[in-house]
Amino acid sequence: MPLRYADRMSTDRLPLRERKKLRTRDDLIGTALELFTTRGFADTTLDELCDAVGVSKRTFFRTFGSKEEVALAPSEDLWAAFLAELRVLDPGDRTVVDLLRAALLTALGEMTGADWAHRVLLGRRLAAETPSVDAYGLYFCERTSRTALEILHTRLQLDDPADPRVRLAMDMLVSAFHLAQEAWAEQPGTPTKEDFAGHLNRMFDLLPESFTLTAPARR
Repeated sequence: MPLRYADRMSTDRLPLRERKKLRTRDDLIGTALELFTTRGFADTTLDELCDAVGVSKRTFFRTFGSKEEVALAPSEDLWAAFLAELRVLDPGDRTVVDLLRAALLTALGEMTGADWAHRVLLGRRLAAETPSVDAYGLYFCERTSRTALEILHTRLQLDDPADPRVRLAMDMLVSAFHLAQEAWAEQPGTPTKEDFAGHLNRMFDLLPESFTLTAPARR
């Protein structure tokens, strides 16, 4: 079973070995984000992180591929859940954009960790300040988009396998997500995942209007 996403099973129902792995992963994420934020990403060594959690570097690399990956792990969890939902969600008569929207909002609702929203914000700030974290985020975004497209092409009956509208729909989802995340991060107070869902819905609702938006030229 993947460590990132427990396939909607309660952790209480997982075998003891898997629960320990998940606890170790959670400890690595929380400690890494704290150290990266207080000491700086570049100034925090992998040895220091592993010592703080009490695990070996071998254990770290069984869980994460790099410091960049652990920094963005909370966001990756959301997108792993999104892909899992996309594999099972009934398309019905929904548009592709609406199907993607439903999968993302369902995945967001499954982010149950008490610190998940806070950790996402910390990771976002690290990406804004650290080129290597930002580059990893872009790589992950593209990889996730390609996987989502593969799922859509597998599950949907498309007349043309190369139909660009499927990619356009995915790109609209990504754009709506980024704009929602920006608005969410900038709102006053302590942002919650419910706030995030509200921003996402607003951006999705604005998509049709963006195609008909007109404005006079400045004089």
